[in-house]
Amino acid sequence: MTSTAGKRTARRNLGLTVFVGTALSSAAALWAAPPQASAPAASPTPTTAPVATPSVSATTPVDEPTVSWSVGDARALLGTIQGIDADGLIPADYQPEKLRAAIALGAGADLDAQASKSFAWLIEDMRDGRTRYDSREQWFVVDTDVDANPTSTVIQSALASHDVPGAIAALSPTAPDYAALKGVLAVTPKAEKAKRNLIQINLDRWRWLPQNLGKYYLLTNVPEFQLRLTVDNTIIRSYRTIVGKVGKTATPQLSAVVKGVVFNPTWTVPQSIVVGEGLGQRLIGNPASALKQGYKVNRNKDGTITVVQQPGPGNSLGYMKLDMPNPHAIFIHDTPSRGLFGQAYRALSHGCVRTERATELGMTMAILGAGKTTDELVAIAGSGKYTLVPMTKTFPVYIMYFTMATDINGKMGTFKDLYGRDVKVLASFAAPRKLWDGKRKSTERVIKLDNPL
Repeated sequence: MTSTAGKRTARRNLGLTVFVGTALSSAAALWAAPPQASAPAASPTPTTAPVATPSVSATTPVDEPTVSWSVGDARALLGTIQGIDADGLIPADYQPEKLRAAIALGAGADLDAQASKSFAWLIEDMRDGRTRYDSREQWFVVDTDVDANPTSTVIQSALASHDVPGAIAALSPTAPDYAALKGVLAVTPKAEKAKRNLIQINLDRWRWLPQNLGKYYLLTNVPEFQLRLTVDNTIIRSYRTIVGKVGKTATPQLSAVVKGVVFNPTWTVPQSIVVGEGLGQRLIGNPASALKQGYKVNRNKDGTITVVQQPGPGNSLGYMKLDMPNPHAIFIHDTPSRGLFGQAYRALSHGCVRTERATELGMTMAILGAGKTTDELVAIAGSGKYTLVPMTKTFPVYIMYFTMATDINGKMGTFKDLYGRDVKVLASFAAPRKLWDGKRKSTERVIKLDNPL
């Protein structure tokens, strides 16, 4: 006679087989599938005062080489600066009047110095973003574009080819959203200052990221409550998400590399629950209760108690999690509380990102990134046993924060500024431009958010 648990397992295995047969028969079929429909959440645009035209503050410059300029190249630079507001940057930041005066004097030391300075500043802001790290709240992504395109190299290449505008354009982010935001900015009247401010903020956020995000990647936009599986900058699948609550458990912005897909994960309960909520003491003295609830409990040599939740339908991580090591202990995983995905507002977690249809996501990634077959994955997912499928291809994941972006249907939308992170970015644009001080990584304190409940 088949047990109730056996029937549940059989039904789940059958469901996985049907799912794979319809959704994952091949990568080509997957890529051709349309994205899931979803409308962007309504959100007012910032009403802060419009961006000012600032002067440049005095700070020690970084990588500002002085080279010889022709008048023709300097004029091309001046024209590029005058049109840079199309990218949401501020022409006055790059001292166009001083450059114009130097051009009037002709070739020489004054032109070399001013043109080199103006061009270096423009390169830095297009490549790395204008907003410095003290205005990027909980932004832990390390952008390595400066290593791939050092300022001195860009300048030398531009002058050798006599293509200053092309050198700047070549630094633009390759993600389609950057061009889409520029398109919206181009048709937004100057009088709509709040909307233009919002576009400016989010254009700059794209410049904080690596210029090329990779062939395969996951990108979740926290304010949108959506996750995208992307191949060649095209959305292949999209998934509703649950993100961190407002406050101490807000989801930070970071990038990581997915090392593997874990099917039927275990969950090591954090000490904040084991000790703080007394779970360890309750379970250590009642093994039968621990077993019934799906926990393994051990008392360590130092007297501490370790509680590990075993795989199963009640596991707090559900049936799948992505192994994506990072200092914050943030990862993407399933949840047994799947009914919450039906809510419009989903900032409900302790920091981690929960995703709907997690087994589907895990299987898709294992096919694309680990070369697994559908039959193998059905057996693995349906086994009920902890299984790590290592990735054989680089699969980055980006946990981002865009308050204006194209939604999963390709329509430009605005999203609520959940954590109030637009304010500092807008203020940085209204203040004088700060020169780069060499800081390329956040020094904010890392808060380890390891509780998925």
